[in-house]
Amino acid sequence: MQIDLRTVSIKPVRQTFDHIARRFGDKPASRYQEGTYDLQQTDIFHYRPLWEPEHRLFDQQRTQVVMKDWYALKDPRQYYYGSYTIARARQQDAAEANFDMVEERGLADTIPATFRQIALALLVPLRHVEWGGNMNNSFISAYGYGTAITQPCLYHAMDHLGIAQYLTRLGLVLEGPAALDTAKDAWMGDPRWQEMRRLVEDVLVTQDWFELFVAQNLVLEGLSYPLFFDHLDNEFSTNGATAISMMTRFMAEWYAESSKWVDAQIKVAAAESAENRGLISSWVQHYRERVGKALAPLAEVAFGERATAVLGDVTADFNSRCAKLGLAI
Repeated sequence: MQIDLRTVSIKPVRQTFDHIARRFGDKPASRYQEGTYDLQQTDIFHYRPLWEPEHRLFDQQRTQVVMKDWYALKDPRQYYYGSYTIARARQQDAAEANFDMVEERGLADTIPATFRQIALALLVPLRHVEWGGNMNNSFISAYGYGTAITQPCLYHAMDHLGIAQYLTRLGLVLEGPAALDTAKDAWMGDPRWQEMRRLVEDVLVTQDWFELFVAQNLVLEGLSYPLFFDHLDNEFSTNGATAISMMTRFMAEWYAESSKWVDAQIKVAAAESAENRGLISSWVQHYRERVGKALAPLAEVAFGERATAVLGDVTADFNSRCAKLGLAI
């Protein structure tokens, strides 16, 4: 008996979800597209927020920025929950390995006293700034509009929480639990930290969620991360404090990745209209001045007489970055 085997191609009834097909056509969609686009609730709200009755629960009017399609603010990394957690798990494994090596081999004991004190004075109190970053991005995720922007902001919020934990662990490695108490006292009372504390607290009560995105994710991170995790990191690496660089490796890698996402959002929003461009530019100018003022006394702790020059280099790089995004600053 002879048996002939043939391949039969079965065309699926539908290639993807209807709402994705309406946007991209009836073709196979990526996981990112299916987990991101057109998921924002737009109808059938049971009530208006009692605390803010002038707005709907999810309302495009909660920011002065106007977009024809909020889903134009897509994530170039194409993070949805699965890809995000996989990427961060790999980075966490690397970070844990670095901390384990520092602790197991006693590398913290080899750090020169001067740079140990700089790390304790600057990096450990930064965990309070990171907590502010967690709260701010959680607010954007709650009150923003369009899953394309609110979803990555929630991931960004959790990243800030993780960084705060790494900075806490750094303090424990360098000095033990006393380092955390000292850092809190510095945050609450040290004059060098009060401008930064005032800035963080003011940003926490900002109601326009896109202004908050600009203040936190573009300006504050765009100036502080290069200062602390690039320029200061170079100081640690070239002066026998490589162990500190090992424990802050995640922050440097995370900033390089996340800044590409932030840039993509700002560039698209600014290109949408002249009004958006002018508004975002004015926000950048305002917060750049405030962040620069807050970082100045901290830069003096890190770089001494070179503080003004280093902060000037960081600001110049930031200005060039904003110019490439189409902003007039």
